[in-house]
Amino acid sequence: MNNNPDMTINGYQVALAEGRAEPLDWWHTCAARIEQREPEVKAWEALSVTPPELDADLAGKPLFGVPVGIKDIIETVDFPTGWGTGGYLQTPSSLVDASLVTLLQKQGALVMGKTVSTELAFFTPGKTRNPHDLSRTPGGSSSGSAAAVAAGMVPLAFGTQTAGSMIRPASYCGVFGFKPTFDTLSAAGVKSFAPSLDTLGWFARNIEDICTTFSVLTRAPRITALNDLAGVRVGVRSLPGTLPLEDDVVQALAAAQARLEKVGAEVVPLPLDARYETLVEHQKVVMAYEAAQTLASEYSRLSDRMSLKLVELIEEGKAIDYPRYREAMLVAANLRQALTAVFETQVDVILAASATGEAPEGIENTGDSIFCRSWTLLGVPCLNLPLSKGKTGMPVGVQLVADRWQDQRLLEIASTLMAREVAV
Repeated sequence: MNNNPDMTINGYQVALAEGRAEPLDWWHTCAARIEQREPEVKAWEALSVTPPELDADLAGKPLFGVPVGIKDIIETVDFPTGWGTGGYLQTPSSLVDASLVTLLQKQGALVMGKTVSTELAFFTPGKTRNPHDLSRTPGGSSSGSAAAVAAGMVPLAFGTQTAGSMIRPASYCGVFGFKPTFDTLSAAGVKSFAPSLDTLGWFARNIEDICTTFSVLTRAPRITALNDLAGVRVGVRSLPGTLPLEDDVVQALAAAQARLEKVGAEVVPLPLDARYETLVEHQKVVMAYEAAQTLASEYSRLSDRMSLKLVELIEEGKAIDYPRYREAMLVAANLRQALTAVFETQVDVILAASATGEAPEGIENTGDSIFCRSWTLLGVPCLNLPLSKGKTGMPVGVQLVADRWQDQRLLEIASTLMAREVAV
């Protein structure tokens, strides 16, 4: 098997079944790519140095022989977990894998290693660079997973989102990034930051692998593209809507709108009432309040080794009282119900900005998550589409958003869009 960036998971399974590929071919291809690019991209915290032993009983499983990356806040038996702390908090290995890791392995996936995370999945960056421009951030907190997929080191990698930690790095690195409906996948064995927000998701270089992975992990029916998007209503609305968009983002949204319309969708502006503009601040309250609780022991014992950003967030959370937290949670609950009514009566999906623009220069920060925070608090599924480039040639993504538990519909619409090559 050569290093074919267009290879899909399903395509590999067909090649295996027909004898055109061997079960470790993709692993060896990825290992060679890692050897080539890892010294500059620095996407990994721990790597498998020898080919894994394959379980022949898993032959025929949908992920058999597929290499995957696992974010370094997800516990593994075979690799150490450092939670992005640079060593001040680390375990050589866990007694059990996170449930996600077990589910992947039971479907035949091969864990290549642990990808770089920001410190405890907050904003302090790790060592990873953007594969498209090593002087720029890959985003965060799932920086290593997004960069590893973008650099061709693995076809599939997993991360988490608490604010914008899947969608933003997917946009910066030019890959598909999917954050499913909150609580779709069990977070057992994943380091908690803000339990009401933390959501497992994954990155891939093509929409087919995003869909295959969803079906495999959830036991949902296989997702296939439609003939067209006739009858599909797409509302254009970023949150917050009061923040001016950079030219690159405006152009990316316009290009996505044109592509959707070429495939038959009806694209319209989507007015939302003023309550939705408060969600960013409410998300910040929930995140800080819950982080102060979940990281209470780490703060008590290790605050002198934590980054200033993380210490400040925890102390901010300690200062938030319960009435303010309750208010934020109630607003979110009410707006989830209100948004469901919007989806039922006005639109099928929403087209929104993924990030503020191209990946910022420098690696001292991971960029701004402002266009993801509201959707994360609402718990809705979000998918970054890597459709455009900005003024310097760096990726600029847009996201499609659906109502809670409409993940299949979202992926079906995205698959149809990506299956139809249209001239814009």
